[in-house]
Amino acid sequence: MARELVYTGFITLDGSVDSPGGAVEGHPGGGWVFDTEFVEDAFALKGEELADTTALLFGRRSYEAFTPFWRDSEDHAAYRDLPKFVVSTTLADDDLVDGWGETTILRGLDDVAALKDTEGGAIFVHGSADLARRLGEEDLIDRYNLLMFPYLLPGGKSIFGDTATDGAGARVDRRTLVLRESEAYSNGVVKLVYDVRR
Repeated sequence: MARELVYTGFITLDGSVDSPGGAVEGHPGGGWVFDTEFVEDAFALKGEELADTTALLFGRRSYEAFTPFWRDSEDHAAYRDLPKFVVSTTLADDDLVDGWGETTILRGLDDVAALKDTEGGAIFVHGSADLARRLGEEDLIDRYNLLMFPYLLPGGKSIFGDTATDGAGARVDRRTLVLRESEAYSNGVVKLVYDVRR
């Protein structure tokens, strides 16, 4: 049985995942996660994911952004010893960060598909908007764990592409998601967990 590939992230109502932590990340309207009233229950999904994660998958830019912080963060201590995979055609082994567990460079989506066919549990993708879009277009994502924030962010990056294929590579015009769970919180955040129906 193939390993489950889960995209997890913060998203705006219009589908943007761009710059949740601040405008310095790229979008002038960034910082929307920290501009939202903190309600602990709204972030419970993140804690639940820690128990389910057996490996992490990143695009190069997200790996380079997250690693310096997550490696030393006590909030992310459970990730330290997990296997990590970075999809990049340009990253070299010498570019990998020391002290954050075993990290493997994958050179393309065929390598991701092969990784899914190995033994083990769920692989989680954090951030990595461009990679997530490509994974979704190639029907490699099995589940979306989303925390939707009450903002519109015109021009932001989306994880949803303009084209999609089925598992055999044929173009599809629509992909069906099945709602696994949802919950709305007092700060306007909505948890949406969807399985991809095949």
